[in-house]
Amino acid sequence: MSRPITTLFMLMSVDGKISTGSSDELDVDRDFPTITGVAEGLHQYYKIEQSTDLWSFNTGRVQAKMGVNEKPLPAKTPVSFVLLDNHHLMENGVKYFCALSKQAVVITSNPNHPAFSVKEDNLYIIFQEQISLKAALEHLHEDYGCARLTVQSGGTVNGLFLREKLFDFVDIVVAPILIGGKDTSTLIDGQSLKSKAELSDLGVLKLIECSALEDSYIRLRYQVIG
Repeated sequence: MSRPITTLFMLMSVDGKISTGSSDELDVDRDFPTITGVAEGLHQYYKIEQSTDLWSFNTGRVQAKMGVNEKPLPAKTPVSFVLLDNHHLMENGVKYFCALSKQAVVITSNPNHPAFSVKEDNLYIIFQEQISLKAALEHLHEDYGCARLTVQSGGTVNGLFLREKLFDFVDIVVAPILIGGKDTSTLIDGQSLKSKAELSDLGVLKLIECSALEDSYIRLRYQVIG
């Protein structure tokens, strides 16, 4: 079976951090607009985000952190959202994405997930007893017509995509800031390699584009070649 062409699209600091700290109250979307020297160029990331694929992969944890479980229902967009989640999204969070999405797909191994109680025509559930990103992507391609997918998840899930060789392209906007902290999430987290035998799990990249943006921001685009 085939799968969508995937692009990891993220905003990160110069030292590779995708959050401003290790607690859920700290977040780049909330904090970068308040930081002088970073706020001025942030709009460029959101402008580029508007041109990404019409299928977007996210995690329930990240979206719950952004407050979707409490937000009022949004206006409809042409984007279809895929949510990997077991217990972070509540019923309102699922309904939020049904309202927002052309198609909303929840991938879960939780048989009691709140999505099962939501009755919306554009909601679909991929239930897996054990989560397999590869199998889920194949379902998205074959059953829902997802040809291209932008991945905007957290560092741990990004690490799973990397180890399973599921990234085709990487598109990174680098903000002019250093954050630091060994417990602060990075672009790719998850289990570290422990032996030379595992070096084949690395992601080797070919540079497609390096653009200097305004206000000391940079955009880096790569193709994954190994």
